[in-house]
Amino acid sequence: MDYELDESKYLYLLAVIPVLVLLFLLNLWWKKRKQRQFGNPDLVKRLAPERSVFKQSLKLAAVCLALAGIVLALVNPKTGTRTEKVKREGIDIVFAIDVSRSMLAEDTAPSRLEKAKQIVSQIINSLGSDRVGIVGYAGSAYPVLPITTDYSVAKMFLQNMNTEMVSSQGTAIGDAIAMSESYFDDPQTSKLVILVSDGEDHGQDSQDAADAAKKKGIKLITVGVGTTKGGPIPLRENGKVTGYKKDQNGETVVTKLYPDALKILADRTGGGYIYGGSTRAVTDFVNKSLGKVKKREFETKDITLYESQFQWFLAGALLLLFLDIFLLEKKTKWITRLNLFNEKEQ
Repeated sequence: MDYELDESKYLYLLAVIPVLVLLFLLNLWWKKRKQRQFGNPDLVKRLAPERSVFKQSLKLAAVCLALAGIVLALVNPKTGTRTEKVKREGIDIVFAIDVSRSMLAEDTAPSRLEKAKQIVSQIINSLGSDRVGIVGYAGSAYPVLPITTDYSVAKMFLQNMNTEMVSSQGTAIGDAIAMSESYFDDPQTSKLVILVSDGEDHGQDSQDAADAAKKKGIKLITVGVGTTKGGPIPLRENGKVTGYKKDQNGETVVTKLYPDALKILADRTGGGYIYGGSTRAVTDFVNKSLGKVKKREFETKDITLYESQFQWFLAGALLLLFLDIFLLEKKTKWITRLNLFNEKEQ
């Protein structure tokens, strides 16, 4: 029978049990030592004839077993009761994220790039069984993560993206779309590219790339981050802003959002554009768009269904604690009469 543990970290609490046993033995040793100092051990035994070391040990065993039961209840062991066939279906989605220096502008808090990461992360959280990949781009495109169903790995790679990962500066949207196309390895699966950028690209190649993507059945959703008013590009050293990027004339560079350029690209592929000011609005927009896309079955696999068994351990622990309340440290009279250990004098 298969089994799994929900919260195995709680198993460390079992280390308390040997500590309790050690404290119990030290306490017994201390008591015997004090008894010898008080007087003859036989005399002390006669003065307290009903005192039972066995009962003390029994109470300790009950408490330790109860503690073990509580810990195992926290761990929540699960046993596999049956298997079911589950169909996985979805589409392939590539996130093309702008990592040019203009994305450091803070006209969208905390910055355009961090906002882009938040948006993509929330979209991934809302997905079901779709496959995702990530491309980063500035003056050229850079493959970050190939198509995968492991969302936790995707979010880990996403959080590590920064403006230093692509050496050439600029906003080569055309290269990003072209590289995203190379990620799609199954012609039968619906394909979507979600491009997050401030739209600072004035080249014809981006529109040509969008037209080429449409011919291959790829739709493009563009998400604009930043503001049309714009903002300066901060220069940082050891995490602190030391100034702002300037042009050749010594003037502070102001970078802006160009929504029209992003709208044109999305329209050319039959996709859509949305402003990325609200993460929730973008997520809802993407989910609504995905609902209109035909999903393809990736695979059918057997999964084991598990049922929690914590209740049995918890019930046993509570029963032992209940019995411990009524378990006195005095000798039981009817057991004493049996003289199992030849304790009575002949």
